[in-house]
Amino acid sequence: MTQFTVERIADSNQQSIDDEVFPLLLQAQAPKDAAMDAVLDWVRTHRQDLQTQLSQHGAIVLRGFGIADSDQFDRLIRAFDWPNFTYSESLSNAVRRNRTERVFTANEAPSSVSIYLHHEMAQTPVYPSRLLFFCQQAAVSGGTTPICRSDLLLSRLRHSCPDFVDACEALGVRYSQTMPAEEDLSSGQGRSWRSTLSVTDRQQAEQRLQKLGYRWEWQRDDGLRVTTPVLPAVRTLPSGAKVFFNQLIAAYRGWQDARNQADKSICLGDGSAIDVNAMATAIALADELTFDIDWQSGDVALLDNFLVMHGRRTFTGERRVLASLVA
Repeated sequence: MTQFTVERIADSNQQSIDDEVFPLLLQAQAPKDAAMDAVLDWVRTHRQDLQTQLSQHGAIVLRGFGIADSDQFDRLIRAFDWPNFTYSESLSNAVRRNRTERVFTANEAPSSVSIYLHHEMAQTPVYPSRLLFFCQQAAVSGGTTPICRSDLLLSRLRHSCPDFVDACEALGVRYSQTMPAEEDLSSGQGRSWRSTLSVTDRQQAEQRLQKLGYRWEWQRDDGLRVTTPVLPAVRTLPSGAKVFFNQLIAAYRGWQDARNQADKSICLGDGSAIDVNAMATAIALADELTFDIDWQSGDVALLDNFLVMHGRRTFTGERRVLASLVA
């Protein structure tokens, strides 16, 4: 029986950050038919090292681990023994479908819709600490997952637009969004207000929003427009590093559908407008710093949600990427 081992591999597009690479790429050195138990044993043995590496690198891609379906992905997730952050209880605005208790589709939006760089659920008061993605089937073309280190982005942005960064840090941001009465699969923000808030009627919705500190306004078509309380745009990590922790790029570029206008989705915490020139600079810098995970079927990616933003490129052909969140 061949021993299951793992080694680092290199990619020409990897970035070098303070003597570390971004992302860390790990390739399993074992037959493709290696027993699942051997894979899980390796993860259990190395999970503390993987957690440490994740906080250092921000992202880890596991390749060749033999994960083939949602059930095996679920077993891999449980081997890490990380606390679950459920989709049903989250305030995510994306439409998703649960496959298991811990596994769901990453986003049901059409392949023609770009999902721009963001920290998962940073537009809400409650967000996961880590993300896991599993590529069950890679797209025919496109469909890569762009990732970007937010500490580097903030450092570059502070140099280019210091007043903007100071305003973000001092004032925070607010997000506004109109949620549909019924789910809208044509939008990356198409989750209904009933599902988002885990309620069944308007009274329950208003009670939940009041507890969350949101403002709201009912629409004629039974949609619900909400505005968040002031949320951070810059976050200080336990290490002391500061990151551009928000959904500003995603909202500014992509919160555009039948109900929402991107330019009316964000403002600073005091209600003042976001500097459009600074946002253009932030977008350009983030694009420069982005690494695209070019999925191979069977790949698993681990992301530190406090350190790394992610998105989704458009694609052709069938693409199945599943996700799981960690509290």
